[in-house]
Amino acid sequence: MIIREEYIYQEESEKIIGACFEVHKILGNGFLESVYQEALSLEFKQRWIQFEPLKKLNISYKGHLLEKFFTADFVCYDSIILEIKALANLAPEHSAQVLNYLKATDMSLGLLINFGSPRVQIKRLVL
Repeated sequence: MIIREEYIYQEESEKIIGACFEVHKILGNGFLESVYQEALSLEFKQRWIQFEPLKKLNISYKGHLLEKFFTADFVCYDSIILEIKALANLAPEHSAQVLNYLKATDMSLGLLINFGSPRVQIKRLVL
């Protein structure tokens, strides 16, 4: 018997990742991040995935709202931050960026997706 481990927002993140695979299958690598973002928006609509593109994430410090803010590429299902890249490889600072987004919000799951390599790179970051 195979037991599959459950993880946070499993069904939702599988839908998001499936949409990312479809976009990469059609476009391949080599485009700008903005191209993948637009294509992913279309794919999310076709798959009925709830999303907000370029979502402003407020930052507070000791109870005070700062003027500075982050902009996530997508927030899906009001609970998952999706950051996309179009680079040859992901670097540690890209994971740190998503973790900072999670720290600035009450969200606990971030997906970091890189479309720039021959195979889609996916990182699940949980806070």
